[in-house]
Amino acid sequence: MKTAVIYARYSCERQTEQSIEGQLHVCKDYAERNNIIIVDTYIDRAMSGTNDNRKDFQRLLKNSSKKAWDFVLVYKLDRFSRNKYESAIHKKTLRDNGIKLISATENIPETPEGIILESLLEGMAEYYSAELAQKVKRGMKETRQKGFTQGGAISFGYKVVDRKYVINEDEAEIVRYIYAQYISGVCAKNITKELNKRGVKNRSGDPITIKGVYFILKSEKYTGVYRHKEEIHYNMFPRIISDEVFNTVRQLSAENHYGKHITETVYLLKNLVKCGYCGKTVQSESGTGKLGKTLRYYKCSGRKREKSCKKSIIRKEILEDIIVNTTLKVFTDGTNIYELAEKLLNKLNDQIHNQSVLNLLENERSELQKSLNNMLDAVEKGIFTNSTKQRIEELENKIEDIGTKILLEKSHTKTLLTPKEIVGYIKKALSKNPRIMLKMLIKEIILYDNRIEIYYKHNDRQNPDESKTRQGFSFYMNKIDKFTIDNKVFTLNIEIICFL
Repeated sequence: MKTAVIYARYSCERQTEQSIEGQLHVCKDYAERNNIIIVDTYIDRAMSGTNDNRKDFQRLLKNSSKKAWDFVLVYKLDRFSRNKYESAIHKKTLRDNGIKLISATENIPETPEGIILESLLEGMAEYYSAELAQKVKRGMKETRQKGFTQGGAISFGYKVVDRKYVINEDEAEIVRYIYAQYISGVCAKNITKELNKRGVKNRSGDPITIKGVYFILKSEKYTGVYRHKEEIHYNMFPRIISDEVFNTVRQLSAENHYGKHITETVYLLKNLVKCGYCGKTVQSESGTGKLGKTLRYYKCSGRKREKSCKKSIIRKEILEDIIVNTTLKVFTDGTNIYELAEKLLNKLNDQIHNQSVLNLLENERSELQKSLNNMLDAVEKGIFTNSTKQRIEELENKIEDIGTKILLEKSHTKTLLTPKEIVGYIKKALSKNPRIMLKMLIKEIILYDNRIEIYYKHNDRQNPDESKTRQGFSFYMNKIDKFTIDNKVFTLNIEIICFL
């Protein structure tokens, strides 16, 4: 008697073992009717037939070289493969080993017409698979456009209500804490330690890991943005983190890839300093002195990597003290800091106005006024009816009503900060958290051996040579610093030029 093995497969988790049992039952009935002995079975669960990356399928092909059976029996040809090119290759492998592929439910004669029928069935299987994939993709896209969840794991900080993501406030507070700590200079390792000390768990009930902290810090979903290939959706995830906070974290994270330094050491000026001689980035550097003490510097990458620049290195503490103290002096000067405070206050007031009820009311009044003007134009042209009169009165009443609401809203709307409060905040922030304030205030630092140029973010800097024609207030100071490198005392004559 002839012998055979059965190959069975189902495609996804939504199908079950019943699918496999049904295939095996049909194949065994076919074998019994045709006096074929089943010697083995090969089964792939939740595996697509569009490719041959299937464990038992590959095992079947490998074992066919032993030529221990005559047939491979399948429920339908699409169980073997939904890719007609791969199917042809693997059927040839079986034929070379003296084995024939048989479909238990598709009667394919061994004639020239049977070759056409088999090719047609395989083509239809591939077409069905491609069409199904297209429908699934289209359905998933529509789901995303409507802002509904697509299933799968739920991001930390959210929960699902009526198929939509909503903020899980308890977890969202942890997300905000992670971002705030990272911005303030705490490394991911220490953030993780503190979370574990507090007993914070991830969704699986395990302690949060450093990898999990970094995943949260890099996830744009927390700003309300979800990206899927070329698509961008703003209606799926409610915002937990502001764009400013997220962008600051992203910049800090990117900067942490530069320079050789100890993880716990914070370099205040990373990615802010450029060499005045070659224009390359001045990066962090560390080394060990003769006495075994760790020394930290800022070093031009042109000298560090390419050996093409002669810019001397400068001790970390020296340069950072110069920049922080100079910035404090610039922004704590009475005239300068109050000018900055006024600019910040104006911007804040604009933001308050643009996002307030007052702005909505004024826009509505403007639209109603346009409609009223159009009606009055029509009257001037001789178009006047009872409905025209009624509409004009209706518009006038609405405009008057909204005018009253605007007056009330203006009385409720007040400035959240005063110039004095802003000045106090800047002074306190510079002294207590210089890293963040320096990145917010400084656009670029140009470093020479005997001169430092600091460019703040209030005027766009086009070219260092344009400094003489720069408008706005500036600050100049000259100082002499001494510092020691490898027991050698260096004197640096520092000319500091600040442009704002």
